[in-house]
Formats: sequence, C-alpha cells, structure tokens
Amino acid sequence: FFFSCCFVVAMAEKMKNLTRVPMAKIGPLALVGLGLGAAWYFGQNAYYVVEGGHRAIVYSRISGIKPTVYGEGFKFKIPWLEREVIYNARAVSRKIRAYTGSKDLQMIDITINVLSKPNVDQLPDMYRQLGVDYAERVLPSVATEVVKSVVAQFTASELITNRQMVSSKIRNRLTERSREFGILLDNVSITHLSFGREYSQAIEAKQVAQQEAERAKFIVDRARETKREIIAKAEGEKRAAIKFNEAVRADPDGNFLALRKIEAAKEIAAYLANGNNRIYLDSNGLLFNQLLVNTASKITP
Repeated sequence: FFFSCCFVVAMAEKMKNLTRVPMAKIGPLALVGLGLGAAWYFGQNAYYVVEGGHRAIVYSRISGIKPTVYGEGFKFKIPWLEREVIYNARAVSRKIRAYTGSKDLQMIDITINVLSKPNVDQLPDMYRQLGVDYAERVLPSVATEVVKSVVAQFTASELITNRQMVSSKIRNRLTERSREFGILLDNVSITHLSFGREYSQAIEAKQVAQQEAERAKFIVDRARETKREIIAKAEGEKRAAIKFNEAVRADPDGNFLALRKIEAAKEIAAYLANGNNRIYLDSNGLLFNQLLVNTASKITP
C-alpha cells in the first residue's frame, strides 16, 4: 500500500510537469515509472499469509505443485512464477440426504451429518486430482452410495430398533472410502430418519388394530368378571333365602319377622330423613301397622 501510494503521487507530479519537460527527458521518466510500477507489483505479490486453521501449497509455473505443505504465518513467494493455494484444515459440517429402500422394500428418507477435514499431508495430491472443492466432489456421491448399501441390509423396523448399529456401519464404511481421497472424518451421525407415507399409514393402522384388540380383550375380561359377580351374588342371595326360611320355621311366634320389619322401617326413615324434601308418612308407610298388629295379637290372650 505504501509503494502504491508513492507511485501514484510520483506519477501525478510527473504528469503535471510533462508539458514542461523536453522530449529528450521523456525516456528516462518512463523508465522511472516502469521501475516504480515493477517495484510495486513485486512488493504486493512477494508474500502471502496463512491464517489460523489453514494450510497452503504453492504452484510454480516452472515445476508445478510443490510437495511442501506450509503452515500458518507469513510466507514468501516469487511473484508471477509462484501462486499459493490455501486450504481450510478445520473440520466442516455437511448434511447429506439420501432416499433409498430398506430390506423389506420400504422407502426411507435419511439424512446424515458428516464432520470432515482434509488430510494435510496429502494436500498436493488432492489439489492435483480434485482441486480446492474436494469435499463437494467426493462426499455427496460416496456418502449416498454407502448409506444405500447399509440401509438395504436392514428392515424398516430394524432401522428404528438398531439405529446405533446402522449409524456405526455407515460411519465405518464412509471413513474407509473417504480416506482413499485424502478426507478425514471426525464424526458421522444420523440426524433424520423417516419412512414413506404408505409405511406410516400401515404403522398407524397396525396401532389402531392393536388398540381395538386390547379394547375387545378388556370388554371380554370385564364381562367375565361381571358374570362371576352375578353368580356370586346369586349364590349369596340363595344362601340368605335358605337361612331366612330356616329362621322363619324356627320362630313360630313371628319374632324374627317383627325384627325384620323394624329394621326395614328404620332404613326407610333414615333414607327419607337424609333427603331434601319433607315427607310425612303414617304407620302404614313405615310398616309399623304390621308391627302393631302382630304385637297386639301376641298380647291378646
């Protein structure tokens, strides 16, 4: 920048005085201008800077790609003859989507996240074979191929239950294939996994059928319990009736029946007393008339 400013100022001054300069002095002035321009060009193109997390290789117009990989910092080069190529050596995340079929012929929509970076020792060969955009050229096709080959080994239900195994197989195979192109993978993970609409509808129908089956089973079990309850209640009432008949036969004076009538009258009175309405009943409504008749008949000689 300093050389360029000096060059521009010097040329402006020379152009102002050009009309006053004799023709014999134009040649030396042109040489001075060319010298300053050449100095400015060489000063601007004799160095380059490699930022943190990056690596650089140098292409020479004479010998081609040099085998040396340069690290971070300030570097020198020969202007015009050499040109730097800078690579990002950090791990970069990329999402790759594939639509493939499972072992039971179900269509699977799967997305994986790949964390990749270049092998810095192979940067000269990578530039010679793949260029700077190596990841965009290699990873989409290789990852899609690996995902399809792995998913085809599992059924749709196994992809859900064995998701860890599926992810591990994809990571191992993709790591091996990428290493052939000089790409290192730090992590490969499944971020999205979904099925086709037909399979989703089949799963929903299966769940509905299972719920209906469970509901029918519950109804059958409840009917069986109701049946047992009715049978037990009938047997209890049968035994109660037998006991009642035996008690009546054993009490010719009717004391047992009188006791039952008193208990019935107490229940009726308690039920009516707890109600919101006020009801007045005579002795007939409370069964006391029968009690009085029986008591009078017992007292009468």
